Amino acid sequence: MLVRVLCLSQEPAERRRLGRMLETLGTLVSSEGDPDALWARLGSESFDLLVISRDCLPEPHGTTLAEVRNLPERPEVIVLTDEEDPTVRGRLQAAGTFAVVGSAVPDTQLEATLSTLLGRYREIGLSRLVSGERGRSRLDDTVSRSAAMQRLLALARRVAPTDTSLLLLGETGVGKEWLARAIHAQGPRAAGPFLALNCAAVPEGLLESELFGHEKGAFTGALRARRGAFELAHRGTLFLDEVGDLPVHLQVKLLRALQERRIQRVGAEREIEVDVRIMAATNRDLDRALHEGEFRQDLYYRLSVVTLTLPPLRARREDIEPLAQRFLAHFRTQLGRPRLRGFEPEAIEALTRYAWPGNVRELINVLERAVILSDGDTIGTSDLPEAIAGAPAENAEGAAAGPRLAGLAELPLEEARRRWIEGFEREYLARLLRRQGGHVGRTAAQAGIDPRTLYNKMRSYGLSKDDFKRPAG
Repeated sequence: MLVRVLCLSQEPAERRRLGRMLETLGTLVSSEGDPDALWARLGSESFDLLVISRDCLPEPHGTTLAEVRNLPERPEVIVLTDEEDPTVRGRLQAAGTFAVVGSAVPDTQLEATLSTLLGRYREIGLSRLVSGERGRSRLDDTVSRSAAMQRLLALARRVAPTDTSLLLLGETGVGKEWLARAIHAQGPRAAGPFLALNCAAVPEGLLESELFGHEKGAFTGALRARRGAFELAHRGTLFLDEVGDLPVHLQVKLLRALQERRIQRVGAEREIEVDVRIMAATNRDLDRALHEGEFRQDLYYRLSVVTLTLPPLRARREDIEPLAQRFLAHFRTQLGRPRLRGFEPEAIEALTRYAWPGNVRELINVLERAVILSDGDTIGTSDLPEAIAGAPAENAEGAAAGPRLAGLAELPLEEARRRWIEGFEREYLARLLRRQGGHVGRTAAQAGIDPRTLYNKMRSYGLSKDDFKRPAG
């Protein structure tokens, strides 16, 4: 994260000295020479660290430090003193200072001390920011028997050690954020924060502030300055979910931030350098959005240096049973149901034949519900929702004919229609590819579309021509 520091000292030379050192250490530094102005600054701006000369720290120290720590950002306080009095040092540390630093030392020694303290602060601030998420998702922990998923994971392992931008495509619930977290955890920024922002969940009027932050008074209701996602994800990864819903005017600003690695808060006059890896995801048809002018082509190329498409769960039914076993083990421990040993065969059969319009996210919810409701040693069909327990078997060709109506009846009409059409389109193209042995040109001709459109649809639906090639001979 990008650390903001406020230096408070009545000595101009000391303010310049501290500012020079802290800027060298990669922080954003502001200075203040009037102790009476401290609370005005804290009331309108956001700071992570306060470096305060001892003679500027109001008495009683304990009360002042407690008030500082009760601010929304909970800034830490480093007190500078030019005297080595163990009693004073002990009293300041007992009052809650982050550190007490002697200032009557050479510049190299003081800079080294500040560097160490900043390292400590970044570790503390990072642990708050990621909230224990770091290390939970790893590519090697993936449960999958699917050839398509194995190819996807192999590509993900190749791009994880790089710093390139990624575009993750796939239906809602397939695990795009999970994949982004896993790639981050195995990449060069694993020690930095991972911050996820859903562009579709934030009102358009607030989205620019969420991305880039704002200054006090930048708009009605901006009572304090606020950091945005780019600053919070500094030296880490920013995951922009549903990036296809980003308004066009913000697409321009996002593109500029990616190209120049600089951002500007809403209402600010100066720019800020940021160091962030971008991963973006969407379930929207970006080819259509590009054609209709709703998504900028230059931003698309910047985001999609590497594109990873996660196949829907119905396209990798061999993964349903191992995933179900894994989620059962998790919820069995989390919900205190150690007696649950596994599934009845009929339950596994029902889970496998269901179309899963909500993909892995829906499977997780179903398994949590089943563990809660089960009163035996195994999970049976009676513990599953009726739409799953009574789902019809696959058709004669061995493939599910898109999402079943029973699985869509709980959704709004537009969402149900979209998923039904996508399911039909994917199955239609899969059957044509199977007939043509994976030959894209012949398949596109039979479907009446151009090969580029077919390639884009195959990527969107997790289809690979290699899965449909006929064996030699």
